[in-house]
Amino acid sequence: MSKLAISIVTPEKIIYEEQGIDSISLPTTQGEITILPKHIPLIAKVTPGEIVIRKDSKETSLVTTQGFLKLDSDGSASILADYAIRSEEVEIAKVLEAKKKAEESMKAKRTEKEFAIAEADLRRTLIELKVAQKRRIKIREV
Repeated sequence: MSKLAISIVTPEKIIYEEQGIDSISLPTTQGEITILPKHIPLIAKVTPGEIVIRKDSKETSLVTTQGFLKLDSDGSASILADYAIRSEEVEIAKVLEAKKKAEESMKAKRTEKEFAIAEADLRRTLIELKVAQKRRIKIREV
């Protein structure tokens, strides 16, 4: 049976690399997509949200900001993202502090560039928080 391989890379490091994957679900500009083995080659713009990777009966969840997905005909998927982190590595206390800082930065009268940076930071922290809380609730239910 055919399987997928995936590599998720940020400018800093390789975040996740695995073979034998059953499916990959991720947010794109066209909506959320799920890639299964034997999917046609694809290039897509990844949008901020959750990437869910399924292998056997296990799910791995990651939070990502924007980036690009390239899927080759052999089932090798590469995601180049500005930022990505495994959801279990998200520290909610740190995210809440970063959220508070970003909100304060947005309230301060600054340049448009500083405001845009603070807004992007706030968006990233909100996504991290949403996915981390969702995943922790799901773990408790099991």
